[in-house]
Amino acid sequence: MNKNTVLAWATFIMIIVGLALIALGAFRYDDVAGWGFASVGIGFFAIAWVFNALKGRV
Repeated sequence: MNKNTVLAWATFIMIIVGLALIALGAFRYDDVAGWGFASVGIGFFAIAWVFNALKGRV
């Protein structure tokens, strides 16, 4: 596996984890904790976007 493949897998895994966190915030927790889970999920999307942008440049 080269560096681009590792970044692609990291992006894919972070998108899955981000979706899971947003789903937890939306469906499992109805109080303030739900907002926290959803915001962390959006943060995972942002980091996955950076990993995707680094493909081919590292």
